[in-house]
Amino acid sequence: MTEQTTTAPEATAGGDDEKRTVVRTQDVKKLYTMGSMEVHALRGVDLEIYSGEYMSIMGPSGSGKSTLFNMVGGLDKPSEGKVYIDEVDVAQLDAYELAWLRCRKIGYIFQSFNLIPVMTALENVTLPMVFAGLTSDESRDKGIDLLKKVGLGERHSHKPYELSGGQQQRVAVARALANDPAVILADEPTANLDLSTGTEIIELLRSMNRDFGVTVISATHDHKMLSVSDRVVWIMDGQVDRIALRDELEIETVSVGDEQH
Repeated sequence: MTEQTTTAPEATAGGDDEKRTVVRTQDVKKLYTMGSMEVHALRGVDLEIYSGEYMSIMGPSGSGKSTLFNMVGGLDKPSEGKVYIDEVDVAQLDAYELAWLRCRKIGYIFQSFNLIPVMTALENVTLPMVFAGLTSDESRDKGIDLLKKVGLGERHSHKPYELSGGQQQRVAVARALANDPAVILADEPTANLDLSTGTEIIELLRSMNRDFGVTVISATHDHKMLSVSDRVVWIMDGQVDRIALRDELEIETVSVGDEQH
């Protein structure tokens, strides 16, 4: 990767030397044009996400949550504004550099698992390592170790159809960690799982967040995610509606549960 990078200004949070900003958006706007109709998916989002943080992005369908998620993952570029990932201005990267950033800096987890059906669990996990240039022996050793960490050490030779939904998502978690990313992006990681299995995946993500020190950013509707998130960002009408710390959420989480019963 070339040295064509732009450093985010004020990369650390004000006055807190221990917080390093790993993702930053500055006045991010996204406009989609469909014929004569314009859709403002994002209307000026300013957000900082810190190294080692577990952040959940919540909001109703059509709020701009998925669009923001794609921005911070380098999957889409803003119409206006800046997105910095690990202090690199994504807009300044060419296609090769952006592919390098996605491969080395970001691990992706999708609600539909996105495993390759003809590959074993181990082959799915090691595929990003191959793209990153690791040898087959290095990839195999690291892949088996990651599968052990997610509780699937004995299932490394199984193909996706031989695994349950929860096990497939565990493989996806291991794959996301393949290249020691700075950030894991989890897009509705519990959406296709039952309540018990979804809880297990949430706990696994939190464990990986703590054990590896990797930043986890999750776009979710799952209120169980609140209990493990350091901060929660609510998106409404393409803007940040509010941001809350976990300590501020506990009372709210209880009240939500009370209202549901």
